[in-house]
Amino acid sequence: MNLILLFENDFGPNGYHQDAQVTLTDRRFQHINQIQKPAVGDQLKVGLLNGKKGRAIVMQLSESAITLSVQLDSPAPAPLPVTLILALPRPKMLKRILQTVACMGVKKIYLINAYRVDKSYWSTPILAAADEHLLLGLEQAGDTLMPSIELRKRFKPFVEDELPAIAENTRGLVAHPYDAAPCPPPTNRPTTLAIGPEGGFIPYEIEKLKDAGLEPIHLGERILRVETAVPALLSRLFPI
Repeated sequence: MNLILLFENDFGPNGYHQDAQVTLTDRRFQHINQIQKPAVGDQLKVGLLNGKKGRAIVMQLSESAITLSVQLDSPAPAPLPVTLILALPRPKMLKRILQTVACMGVKKIYLINAYRVDKSYWSTPILAAADEHLLLGLEQAGDTLMPSIELRKRFKPFVEDELPAIAENTRGLVAHPYDAAPCPPPTNRPTTLAIGPEGGFIPYEIEKLKDAGLEPIHLGERILRVETAVPALLSRLFPI
């Protein structure tokens, strides 16, 4: 945890104000107490979810709680200019991917269906707990801006009715290892990036994605797992 994320309700009914104090007793306290081991008067890195970052001075510390005086004065890191369209991965992989994309600065995520997405994946409790994994990614990266996730269980209506407008005026790309162009050089241009499931999108899906304005690209001869392809593509496509 490189940043302690705070929430408006941590500060009571009036929310955050300059030099406000907050008392933590949950997993954040456990981490601070067991890993960071501060003393009264020490400073910690903190941030307000969807707000600014700053420092907190330890005012009180006990075996069950810590009280911090909080001052926030720095903006969050700039987000990646990307909309990530991801065929729903296997549940265990999904947890790691959510943390990774939040850590790397992705703020808009669509989880979509595809032919090779197992129907059982849509019933995983990880989807209901997605925010928990996104928060872990933010804490790791020192970011405060929460990504948004939208679910689309029907491939064709999403690709035909929504994707063209999403991809409009962006660099539209779909990761595909066959009959595709090499990955383009990094840029901060707004990008719509689609990544398929294990085994990739089937030819019909690739054609539909191309019709919606996405160009197939590849990373070379090696076929990567989704959890590897996601950070590899983001690091190649943007000057991170």
